[in-house]
Amino acid sequence: MSGDNEETQTAEETPVEEKTISPEKAEEAKLKARYPNLGNKPGGSDLLRKRLQKGSARVWIPDAEEVWKSAELTKDYKSGDVSLQLMLEDGKNIEHKLDPKTRNLPYLRNPDILVGENDLTALSYLHEPAVLHNLKVRFIDSKLIYTYCGIVLVAINPYETLPIYGTDIINAYSGQNMGDMDPHIFAVAEEAYKQMARDERNQSIIVSGESGAGKTVSAKYAMRYFATVSGSASEANVEEKVLASNPIMEAIGNAKTTRNDNSSRFGKYIEIGFDNRYRIIGANMRTYLLEKSRVVFQADEERNYHIFYQLCASAHLPEFKALKLSNANDFLYTRQGRSPVIDGVDDTKELCTTRNAFSLLGINESYQMGLFQVLAAILHLGNVEIKDRDADSSVIPPNNRHLMAFCELVGVTYQDMSQWLCHRKLKTATETYIKPLPRLQATNARDALSKHIYAKLFNWIVEHVNKALVTNVKQHSFIGVLDIYGFLASFEQFCINYANEKLQQQFNMHVFKLEQEEYMKEQIPWTLIDFYDNQPCINLIEAKMGVLDLLDEECRMPKGSDDSWAQKLYNTHLKTCSLFEKPRMSNRAFIIQHFADKVEYQCEGFLEKNKDTVNEEQINVMKASKFDLLVELFQDEEKATSPTGHVQGTGGRTRLSIKPDKSRDTSSKEHKKTVGCQFRNSLQMLMDTLNATTPHYVRCIKPNDFKLAFSFDPKRAVQQLRACGVLETIRISAAGFPSRWTYQEFFSRYRVLMKQKDVLADKKLTCKNVLEKLVQDQDKYQFGKTKIFFRAGQVAYLEKLRADKLRAACIRIQKTIRCWLARKKYLRKRSAAITIQRFTRGYQARCLAKFLRRTQAATIIQKYQRMYVERKRYKQKQAAALAMQTILRAYMARQKYQALLREHKAVIIQKHVRGWLARCWYKRCLEAIVYLQCCIRRMRAKRELKKLKIEARSVEHFKKLNKGMENKIMQLQRKIDEQSKENRLVNERLVSLESSYTVESERMRGELSRLRGVEEDAKNKANQVSSLLEELERLKKELSATQQEKKTIEDWAQSYRDEMEKMVAELKDQNGLLKKEKDDLNRLIQEQSQQMTEKMTRAIAEETQQLETDLNEERSRYQNLLSEHLRLEEKYDDLKEEMALSSNVSKPGHRRTDSTHSSNESEYTYNSEYAELEDGTRGREVRKLILRIDTSLTLKLQKRVTELEQDKQLLRNELENREEQLQRASYINVFLFQARGAELEYESLKRQELESENKKLKHNLEEMRKSLLGNAATGAGAPGSPAYKVLLEQLSASCEELEVRKEEVLILRSQLVSQKEAMHHKVETALDILYDVSKLKDDEVKQAYVGLKDTNRLLEHQLQTQRRTYDNEVESLRSELQNVKEENNRQQQLLAQNLQLPPEARIEASLQHEITRLTNENLDLMEQLEKQDRTIRKLKKQLKVYSKRIGEMGAGQTEGQTSPGQMVDEPIHPVNIPRREKDFQGMLEYKKEDEMKLVKNLILELKPRGVAVNLIPGLPAYILFMCLRHADYVNDDQKVRTLLTSTINSIKKILKKRGDDFETVSFWLANTCRFLHCLKQYSGDEQFMKHNTSRQNEHCLSNFDLAEYRQVISDLAIQIYQQLIKCMENILQPMIVSGMLEHETIQGVSGVKPTGLRKRTSSIADEGTYTLDSILRQLSAFHSTMCQHGTDPELIKQVVKQQFYIIGAVTLNNLLLRKDMCSWSKGMQIRYNVSQLEEWLRDKGLMTCGAKETLEPLIQAAQLLQVKKKTDEDAEAICSMCHALTTAQIVKVLNLYTPVNEFEERVSVAFIRTIQVISFLAISIQYCYIFSVLGSFFSPLVPGKLQFSEAGSARVIFLLKGSSSSKRSLVENCLIVWVLSLIL
Repeated sequence: MSGDNEETQTAEETPVEEKTISPEKAEEAKLKARYPNLGNKPGGSDLLRKRLQKGSARVWIPDAEEVWKSAELTKDYKSGDVSLQLMLEDGKNIEHKLDPKTRNLPYLRNPDILVGENDLTALSYLHEPAVLHNLKVRFIDSKLIYTYCGIVLVAINPYETLPIYGTDIINAYSGQNMGDMDPHIFAVAEEAYKQMARDERNQSIIVSGESGAGKTVSAKYAMRYFATVSGSASEANVEEKVLASNPIMEAIGNAKTTRNDNSSRFGKYIEIGFDNRYRIIGANMRTYLLEKSRVVFQADEERNYHIFYQLCASAHLPEFKALKLSNANDFLYTRQGRSPVIDGVDDTKELCTTRNAFSLLGINESYQMGLFQVLAAILHLGNVEIKDRDADSSVIPPNNRHLMAFCELVGVTYQDMSQWLCHRKLKTATETYIKPLPRLQATNARDALSKHIYAKLFNWIVEHVNKALVTNVKQHSFIGVLDIYGFLASFEQFCINYANEKLQQQFNMHVFKLEQEEYMKEQIPWTLIDFYDNQPCINLIEAKMGVLDLLDEECRMPKGSDDSWAQKLYNTHLKTCSLFEKPRMSNRAFIIQHFADKVEYQCEGFLEKNKDTVNEEQINVMKASKFDLLVELFQDEEKATSPTGHVQGTGGRTRLSIKPDKSRDTSSKEHKKTVGCQFRNSLQMLMDTLNATTPHYVRCIKPNDFKLAFSFDPKRAVQQLRACGVLETIRISAAGFPSRWTYQEFFSRYRVLMKQKDVLADKKLTCKNVLEKLVQDQDKYQFGKTKIFFRAGQVAYLEKLRADKLRAACIRIQKTIRCWLARKKYLRKRSAAITIQRFTRGYQARCLAKFLRRTQAATIIQKYQRMYVERKRYKQKQAAALAMQTILRAYMARQKYQALLREHKAVIIQKHVRGWLARCWYKRCLEAIVYLQCCIRRMRAKRELKKLKIEARSVEHFKKLNKGMENKIMQLQRKIDEQSKENRLVNERLVSLESSYTVESERMRGELSRLRGVEEDAKNKANQVSSLLEELERLKKELSATQQEKKTIEDWAQSYRDEMEKMVAELKDQNGLLKKEKDDLNRLIQEQSQQMTEKMTRAIAEETQQLETDLNEERSRYQNLLSEHLRLEEKYDDLKEEMALSSNVSKPGHRRTDSTHSSNESEYTYNSEYAELEDGTRGREVRKLILRIDTSLTLKLQKRVTELEQDKQLLRNELENREEQLQRASYINVFLFQARGAELEYESLKRQELESENKKLKHNLEEMRKSLLGNAATGAGAPGSPAYKVLLEQLSASCEELEVRKEEVLILRSQLVSQKEAMHHKVETALDILYDVSKLKDDEVKQAYVGLKDTNRLLEHQLQTQRRTYDNEVESLRSELQNVKEENNRQQQLLAQNLQLPPEARIEASLQHEITRLTNENLDLMEQLEKQDRTIRKLKKQLKVYSKRIGEMGAGQTEGQTSPGQMVDEPIHPVNIPRREKDFQGMLEYKKEDEMKLVKNLILELKPRGVAVNLIPGLPAYILFMCLRHADYVNDDQKVRTLLTSTINSIKKILKKRGDDFETVSFWLANTCRFLHCLKQYSGDEQFMKHNTSRQNEHCLSNFDLAEYRQVISDLAIQIYQQLIKCMENILQPMIVSGMLEHETIQGVSGVKPTGLRKRTSSIADEGTYTLDSILRQLSAFHSTMCQHGTDPELIKQVVKQQFYIIGAVTLNNLLLRKDMCSWSKGMQIRYNVSQLEEWLRDKGLMTCGAKETLEPLIQAAQLLQVKKKTDEDAEAICSMCHALTTAQIVKVLNLYTPVNEFEERVSVAFIRTIQVISFLAISIQYCYIFSVLGSFFSPLVPGKLQFSEAGSARVIFLLKGSSSSKRSLVENCLIVWVLSLIL
């Protein structure tokens, strides 16, 4: 597509009349010759003339200093004008003359909206000044160093370290399209990586540029990107090794030059290999043309290779002492450049980095020291001084220390080395000669050897680096990175320029190919584009008889020289090739016209460098070295050192007698390849490799020659742009259709230019219709399949039309608004005038009213003033009189008070003296009484103890007699007869008891009459002092007796104090409460004394009625016993029949149906069902399985033994409770002490017996097991067999033991009831006594009465405590009964389930269940019989108790009255004894072999969705914990360990397998946390257990401490949480940028800017793109999933907070990396999107989780895009508003801010500087404030010491608490600086 000559204008500005051409004009002429179409004005001359004719057009004009200057047209251009009137940007007016020949007009400037574009091809006007200006604006104003130019990335060296290469930036560019983000080297690397994976084609990145332009750094960052993104395919960390090769190659191949401090002095091509999964597997490096001359020579301000200076800087290290190195200035090879140090570079640290890299690549310490040894030897060799011996020879002084050091380091002899440094061997056909060398040649030979050794060392290192980077994995593809450098030396410069010509040719062909492919894909008609072809220049260099060919030919000549080669060049090419020139003033130089520019080459040294000659004898000396590494370097050394084998010399020769070797004749004819030939072959291989790959281009630009940071020299920049092919890309683009828009983008941008009728449903058709109306010339655009293609300048024209339309709309809006404002102002003025009038009139009226009020007020003031004066006079007189009265009355009162005080004190003294005397007398009497009581009680206790011992022995004898319970079944009938007789006797005794109760009632009535008479006598004889004294004496004796008994009880309780410490503490608390209630009781007793008579009467009547009721109840119980006895006899008969049936197998038997048996409701009531006969089949089944009854009985007996042990434990606990209650009652109930002591002795004996019987039962069970194991043969379980007998014996023993246990329970329950009722009667008796005592009037009697009253209170409290205890026990027994019933129901359900099994299994399970049921039923029947016997024995004991009580009552009648403190024993009521409730333990039993099934079903194969929907949350965690509790219960540590290990490993396995499934990860996070919380709550975590209830503490683990497993599970939960966040981030990551930034949520707000060749992501949502609704739906899905899984609410809040942090961080990071997103409209879109996220938080109730705060930086960034950015006030507002953003982020956003419309303005550089200054001042103020605070915190007290100030420390603490993390670190740093300054 060639441009039309009529529509194009060239850039030539040279007037015709000028005869001399300026350098700038000459440069333009050269460009015109090379690019005939470069000066074409895009858009054609017609459009340009139209723009200039309208005036106010902005153009570019040439300038000598700035290359191009911007100017504005001040006068309209008319056709035929020879000049233009322009005004420069500085306001200067100039006249620009046009070329009289061409009349070409200057270049037009692009609109400001297009300035600063990411892609240069997006500019509307494509030409050199536009490109240069765009790069300058981006580099200087926006600090952006990367810019696209089509397929080329232009990188400008900033000469400053920028924070844009971190891992976060790499992650941001990973996976993004090349045009979606701002230009970056990472974007090019990502594009290469994606194309390699997508197209399965190898890629190449070609980095080019001048020395110092940053090529090496760019290549290094590209390699770092590949290593970070792809990872390695093995565990060898290949990516680390690839990166580790950089410091090695920089150390040995980079050096400081005048243009670059780290310039690469060799070319390299690195191939990074990838496997089929596109992971790094290795790398390979190819090097080109090492600059060996730098080893021996450096120009001023340059250095040798870095490694030499690193070694010299580290010479002080111990391991380097043997190298004998010193300062770099001490060696010739390192001091020639006179610049041994690079600013900011520590060579010692760099050597450490190099050594670490060597180690990482597998080069061990010994090899490293060998390398350093060779390098040190090179330095020493350079210092070897060679002196002249004569004109033709030279000599090395003996004992040269540097030569000695060299020989010692490389392992050669001093004599050989000094010999061959100054001599050379020459060969002829017949002889060999040794020729001495002049000093100059010897020095050159020495330097040649140094260069050769270094080159060998360099190649060896490269070879070993490649070996370290090679792997055994097959390479699938590779990405190559090419870094070609620029030389300063002539020969090397020539070779590199030759390589650049080849690369430029390949670049031109690739650009042209891409352009054609784009047009063909969019089906756009195209024609060939002419472009510059540099093939002639390449032919000049490499063709036959070319420069390289002639150079090789001259090297083969025996007497070839640089001069003769130059003459050959002149003769061959000077007249035949236009690209070859000869300098005017030199005959040893030539000029070649390269693509970039003309280059002059000096011929001196070309032949020597091309030959690369080294003395062969010196090589042989090196090969003979004792140093292994040096021998390895030279092992492949070629024998011929020069192409000819001869060296021309001028000196004499010394003939040797050595004959030549015949074998070398052939070798002398062979020639080593020259350097030029080697480079040409290598270059051809490189070009073949590049042509086989897809290339990507990076052009590095050096902005200035002084290494100044962000300094832009337009001359240097444009020179490099012309040379590197950027302008060629521009030219090719400008010749076609550079501007390309999709139909959707065009419609969205230019919708304002369309009318409503123009908008159709089809966007493509709409765009066509509009363009036909707007642009008449159809050649200016083309319609493709998906895009519209515009010629250069058309987008600017459309933008102008759009701006005009918007400007007209703005004018109309302004007009309307101004009208509205003016009318509003008028209405306000009118309203104000009316208001002023109203207020003025009101003011006048108020003034008149005010005058009238003042007149009236003056009159009133006078009246009140006179009244005030008179009242004041009166009050003064009144106050004086009152003062006199007060003083007099006070004096009289004080006198009276003193008299009363003296009298009161005398009375107090008398009272205390009399009280002391009375207390002394009382204490003496009390001690005597207590002693007497102790003696009497001791005597009674001995008697009672003797009785109890006799009774205990009789009970033991009774047990021995009844021990033979095995005959009990045979003697049951006889016992029943005896029991019938005894029942009749009991009946008779009950009749006699009833008569005795009647007599007792009469006696009580007589006693009541007697007490009433005594009361009357006491009232009548109250005045008799003698009777009162006798009564007083009697009360004192009783009080003494009571105290003595109390002391006795305390002595008895001393033996129980060790076990009753807790009860003593409770009693102390109760005593405290009793003391507090003492006063209340005194008042209550006085009130009760008046009603005592009525209470006594009612008490006697109620007692009589209660006795009658108890008697009736005893009778009814007796009848129930008789009926139950009959039922038991029937059951006994049935049992005998069943046993007989079981023993007789020939008779048809019967079986009992399943029954529900309960013995828990009452001791005297039973609910049982009798068995019914069934058919004979059941009997046959029983007969078949009768042989297996032994197993069932064994199981049943084991169960019985377990129940007996539990009963034993319950009895023991109950006994201890009773002992505690009895001891507490013993302090009060002094009259029942002996009886209660005997009962305790009896219970203790019972407990011992129970323990012995338990041991016997266990022994019997062991015998039974042994018998069963020893008789396992057939028929062992038949009746009559030994096993069967053992079973019967054990059954009988078990029945007997059960009887004894139940009897003991009954006795204990009876004692509890008796104690309760005894307490009740004792309280009533005590009340009667207190009533009598209340009648006494004496003070001492009252004190005794108060003591008895306290005793009464204590008795009442004990009674209430025992009643509560009894109620709790009854409730627990009832619950136990309910559990037993439930257990029975579950057993029945189990039986029903067995019936549902298959026929064979059902029959077997049914028979087994029937056998178990029959055995249980038999044992239950036996248990009922034992209960009947126990009931009879209990009734006998009750009769004994009644008889004893009747005897005591008779003894009381003989005495005539009841003494205080005595009480009548009531009959003991029987107690219902339900079974103990079985608490639910929360355990799940499982077998060891079922553990894998459990884990498999609960973890590996469990579906989270089914559990979350159908079951409870956290079910697997609960089940696992129940299994763990059972393992702890059975104390199986192996089970616990394997269960926890399997659980943890299985969770890890399922997460590894399905770790990318959010639902699975969330499910197991919830269950792991639930399981961890259960472990903490029930296994010893104090923070959890302190909230437990008592029931929960009972369920805690008792045998194992799982603290270590808790830590492991806690770590697992953290790992799952991190995996959940990672999974969630992977799901959200693709949505965030598209939904938060690119999607146009508010339609019509955002505008689309024109794009370049790079792909752009539209802000209009297309199909398949993510929107904000997609993000919200995904967040809702996350939240609902976690809620369904029962995740902890706090954990959900943390996850949501992390989600919002990811959204905010990713959005902000992409905003900071995308210039096209930083606009006002995009800020509005972001704020709207954030508000939608906040609304989502509000709907979910998560506003308090802290998620909103994580979006604060993003919100402030969006506000920053929308606020005004002009004045200093705006800058201050921005700094105060954006407190969550750093200064760098604020500056970054402002630099990236890009207007979408012309009405928006760019942020000026001055405003950004203001922001930076304000931020710096704010930080400085903080520093000053902190230092001031620290000054008050640390003040110098004494030199060298510090004094602390409280106020200063408080301010420092306030700063540390109330500041953000960055400010806290600032304070801490200031604190350190301040302290150090004070210390120093």
